Amino acid sequence: MLNIQDLREDYSKQSLDESDIVKNPFQQFKVWFEEAMKAKIPEPNAFTLATADLSGQPSARIVLLKSFDEAGFVFYTNYNSRKGAQLAANPKAAMTFLWHELQRQIRIEGKVVKVPSETSNAYFKSRPKASQIGAWASPQSQVINNRTLLENNVQALQKEYKDTDALPRPEHWGGFLLQPKFIEFWQGRPSRLHDRIAFELDGSQKWHIKRLAP
Repeated sequence: MLNIQDLREDYSKQSLDESDIVKNPFQQFKVWFEEAMKAKIPEPNAFTLATADLSGQPSARIVLLKSFDEAGFVFYTNYNSRKGAQLAANPKAAMTFLWHELQRQIRIEGKVVKVPSETSNAYFKSRPKASQIGAWASPQSQVINNRTLLENNVQALQKEYKDTDALPRPEHWGGFLLQPKFIEFWQGRPSRLHDRIAFELDGSQKWHIKRLAP
């Protein structure tokens, strides 16, 4: 039998000290993200998005980051999906990036708002036509009888838009911006004594840096 409790890996590739960290959390994220890209980690923009409904029931799934700046972190989805409905009711979320090859993770928590429709329009237009069709064809998170429904929807849309290179953006599809109040940079270390450096935003919108015990 598989003995899960004996699965262990000691982390020893790098360390993280307060003197190493960029004092701006968005710039520090950029540094680590670029290092993840240089390390050729598959889909370094993949992260776990955690949301919760009004009862407090959490839900998590893998999503792709599409842009970030000092305003926050942007991802796109169907607004009628489970995560879209939860964010409409409870506009708070958490993101976790795991780059195992670098023995690193980043945790981000904050408030979530919709991006402007112009931003969603521009990103939707940049997507491949097949992905645009998929956004229209799938009633995301809804119960469907079988895959044939999706395939039929795709075929109908391909026929309808066969003479155009792009589809209009569905009103039920667009971007969310997570505005962080907490960002933690985690570097794996030996004996589970990991380095954790966190940025936390105070009421005056000033970031404070602190070390957390592993």
